[in-house]
Amino acid sequence: MRPSAGTDFEELLAILDLRRGEAGDGPETFFGSHPSKNPVRTFGGQMTAQAFVAGSRTVPANLPPSALSMHFIAGGDPAEDLEFTVVRLRDERRFANRRVDVTQNGVLLGTALISYLAGGRGLEHNISAPEVPAPEDLPKIDELLAGYEETVPLFVNASRPIEWRYTNDPAWIMRDKGAALDHNRVWMTAEGPMPDDPVLHQAALVYSSDTTILDSIITTHGLSWGHDRIFAVTIDHSVWFHRPVRFDEWVLYSTMSPVAAESRGLGTGHFFDRSGLLLATVVQEGIVKHFPSRK
Repeated sequence: MRPSAGTDFEELLAILDLRRGEAGDGPETFFGSHPSKNPVRTFGGQMTAQAFVAGSRTVPANLPPSALSMHFIAGGDPAEDLEFTVVRLRDERRFANRRVDVTQNGVLLGTALISYLAGGRGLEHNISAPEVPAPEDLPKIDELLAGYEETVPLFVNASRPIEWRYTNDPAWIMRDKGAALDHNRVWMTAEGPMPDDPVLHQAALVYSSDTTILDSIITTHGLSWGHDRIFAVTIDHSVWFHRPVRFDEWVLYSTMSPVAAESRGLGTGHFFDRSGLLLATVVQEGIVKHFPSRK
């Protein structure tokens, strides 16, 4: 069942509002819908964010998430709802662990492992945020896509519940300039006010963490989506939550690729708030293949 028509942001909030299953569905079952704009297969960031919400709705509010790891097994059909089955692996006063299996018509699409930890205060440090222009001084994504409607139509027509402000040229413009880039840095914020619910702010971060992270694999080689024949699919995706986040405020997503080998590429990313505090770390592995044009 699709959410009622609304803005892309309103649809994101709607699909994160999972329906809890009835007694006959199992004690820890949730169902999630898709938005009205979808790729051919369920967007991995959506599936991971919904799995995160499902697991988080079964732990006490005083247990914040510490880590999430999702392994993708099969693609989902955007025409049908997803089913999320939560398995309780551990419940203690300061710790909890959940496994969330994502299925559709009995087919396992992915499995997420989520840990929760109320650690309290301790030693603190983090790497420095890169020096980049403020988001208010940067163009909106629509301006960067103007003139590239036929080059990257999937980006132009995609659901955009999160506002992006690139601090560097995005791949399709970089490619036009004949350049290469070993990193990508994008300011992000929700396209509207969010409820005062930490789970939803963290889920919006998880959703957004599956965007731009594989870009550096191809921009390192001077390639771009749309311009070049590239096949890419995510194998696994992990997020470590370091500090609380407000995703209706600007955060910087700084990503790069330390390695690509054997048709697999690794993307790493860090989310910083405007003061430079490191909020979350992301690692994603994907199959990435480039098919050069024959001349």
